[in-house]
Amino acid sequence: MCGRYASTRAKQELLEEFEVELDGAADDELRPDYNIAPTKPVYAVLSRVPGSGPEGRPVRQLRVVRWGLVPAWAKDPSIGSKMINARVETVAEKPSFRAAFAKRRCLLPADGYYEWAVREETGKGGKPGKQPYFIQPADGGIMAMAGLYEFWRDRGRPEDDPRAWLVTCTIITTSAEDELGAIHDRMPMLIERDRWTEWLDPGVPDAREFLVPAGSLGLKAYPVSTAVNSVRNNGPELVEPVSEGRGDGRALL
Repeated sequence: MCGRYASTRAKQELLEEFEVELDGAADDELRPDYNIAPTKPVYAVLSRVPGSGPEGRPVRQLRVVRWGLVPAWAKDPSIGSKMINARVETVAEKPSFRAAFAKRRCLLPADGYYEWAVREETGKGGKPGKQPYFIQPADGGIMAMAGLYEFWRDRGRPEDDPRAWLVTCTIITTSAEDELGAIHDRMPMLIERDRWTEWLDPGVPDAREFLVPAGSLGLKAYPVSTAVNSVRNNGPELVEPVSEGRGDGRALL
């Protein structure tokens, strides 16, 4: 699964990198986050047809959404904490995701993501220890993770109340191969730049051609401090390399 990632690029950089036409996050700029966890607000790139859009075509936009997808039919938004990932093998059929997969696909920009590998030596209590790794593009570029987004309506609030609508997202995961598979058997599904437009297009109802196992796609992985284990820790220190097995970095509170 993918349960933590980092996204620290300035909004203006994302607007330019993803060739965004509409800044839907104009009043909601996020700070750099080196330890994004479920239920946090994140940037998402998506294409929608605005009410006054030119000739009714989809317009690429940047939005702030909450990580953890809440299906439109959910009675309670708390279900989102269990919907942070959608498996590529079942995303097109699973009731929680199939509607969003058909027409609400997005890209989630990231510097990289974290994954934990089980160490041979045991940790506290005799349990196997876990070494966190940071996985990022080898060229230092922006990672475009495949995601889905959904709208949820709070029926207890008036429709004109800004808090009546909640926009949430999930990350699609696929099997990890090559060296990454030795760390963890799952990884985010990544969309290459030349396929961004097609992936985002809500007019493409069947995107199953994208659902293929991915290789490492030019990614590199290295061990980082176990300080990332706590969501209270946040800063560039979290993505600094450490020696293998030495993950007990100083607290970053």
